[in-house]
Amino acid sequence: MALSAENQQPPVVVVMGVSGVGKTTVARLLADRLDLPYAEADDFHPAANIAKMSAGTPLDDRDRLPWLQALGGWLGERAAAGSGGVVTCSALKRRYRDVLRAACPDAFFLHLSGSHDLVGDRLAHRTGHFMPPSLLDSQYATLEPLQADENGTVLDVDADPDTLVGRAVAALAR
Repeated sequence: MALSAENQQPPVVVVMGVSGVGKTTVARLLADRLDLPYAEADDFHPAANIAKMSAGTPLDDRDRLPWLQALGGWLGERAAAGSGGVVTCSALKRRYRDVLRAACPDAFFLHLSGSHDLVGDRLAHRTGHFMPPSLLDSQYATLEPLQADENGTVLDVDADPDTLVGRAVAALAR
């Protein structure tokens, strides 16, 4: 189990970004590499949210709040138990990340970022996911990148997943 240098506790990591950047792939690999519990944010969405997104309708902040609170609860439980953990979450707005930080102040945000063309191409070739490519524009319009005072780092997804995980582990060690 990897320990963060500051508090000698396993890290609690939110792998964030727009749909299609590879959050699930990178988060699973990172959790495996660090021997940490993993959770997929999509599993925390209520059925109404999934139905709304499947119909091509973007979620609004009222839809997201209970979802974010449930994710924050998972993060906070992992931090309190000292087990650490890795979760995926788009966390597109600072106020969404603030909800997560309220439950887990030491959360580290790993922002996976990529060009609209690259991510759009990935989404166009993805199957078995409820998020349609038509909502990508709304996600980029909503995205508020990490600020200097937020605990985290930004990685460009033009690299392969193993390289990204290596970069994430290095960022967590700083």
